[in-house]
Amino acid sequence: MTITISSAFDGGNIDVLDVNGDTATLEIVKDHASDFYQWFYFRVDGARGRTLTLKIANAGGSAYPLGWPGYKARVSHDRESWTLADTRYADGVLEITHASDTDLVWFAYFAPYPVERHNALIARYARMAGVSHRTLGQSIDGQPIDCLTIGAGAKPVWLYARQHPGETMAEFWMEGALEKLANPADPVAAALRAKATFHLVPNMNPDGSARGHLRTNAAGVNLNREWAAPTPERSPEVLCVRDAMDATGVVFAMDIHGDEAIPANFTAGFEGIPSWTDALGDKFYTFQQALAARTPDFQTALGYGQAPPGKANLTMSTNQLAERFGAVSMTLEMPFKDHDANPDPVHGWSPERCRTLAHSCLETLADLIDGY
Repeated sequence: MTITISSAFDGGNIDVLDVNGDTATLEIVKDHASDFYQWFYFRVDGARGRTLTLKIANAGGSAYPLGWPGYKARVSHDRESWTLADTRYADGVLEITHASDTDLVWFAYFAPYPVERHNALIARYARMAGVSHRTLGQSIDGQPIDCLTIGAGAKPVWLYARQHPGETMAEFWMEGALEKLANPADPVAAALRAKATFHLVPNMNPDGSARGHLRTNAAGVNLNREWAAPTPERSPEVLCVRDAMDATGVVFAMDIHGDEAIPANFTAGFEGIPSWTDALGDKFYTFQQALAARTPDFQTALGYGQAPPGKANLTMSTNQLAERFGAVSMTLEMPFKDHDANPDPVHGWSPERCRTLAHSCLETLADLIDGY
């Protein structure tokens, strides 16, 4: 009996080139109408008692090849608990080795967050007291862009995730934000709800999520390069969210992402926007420093470079919102690798740690929101 490999399910992505005994040669499929690829998610059937060797032959040509050195794939036998698999990268090939004691085993770039899990999340919170739901618009494939609103305070806050669908850690972070904000017994959440109204969009790219894309929507468009001039044809997802933001205003915003190469959690700000002021920038830097002081799962030493004065890319949401609204706006990046300053050798950076980091972000916001 030979092994069988499949990715024909929600969020799946892999192409099987060859299977020889316990060894398979695979390729990651590009996003539709795009050259981006890096996300993979597949299952192996008939794995019990075998030591599998799975070679992703086109890893070297992926969108971010610097993401592979030091990276470990995730493996699961129940699709609930995901641990680190033995993984090596050399000569453009990512090789995963795993001894399986079950017939079925799943492998992924990071713990998956299928659209069905998103639908269950929305259903759970939409019926809670104090939470309201609305559909802001539809994706190109006709999926709803869900928004959950919590709180009645005067300050409009927007939290949104998965512009890049393969960055599944972003929606696990949103789970943590929702469980914190909607908890009637949490005094920090109560204080936040009294001062602010939170609008949460857990998944801005449901089409890419379902299709197993890394970075784009159904039209092959990178949504985080559409915020200056979104259109119904290319980026209806961004258009409907930005229109909703125009209706409420924004004083604070977080765009939640994952980074392939940097083994750390960090934030990127809005340096270089035309209307930059040191006073607004200092509010962002204060948030960074306060979050790093609150949790060992965040740091400020590693991150992206800053745009020169007047050179910010306004097609990116963080820059657009800071320029458009004068908001304290930021991008939160979490690693596909691990947070090396505080590593977990079994799970790496994990869904549970994503949820916990969301709690820390909101606790930090509670300390600072009076100044926004």
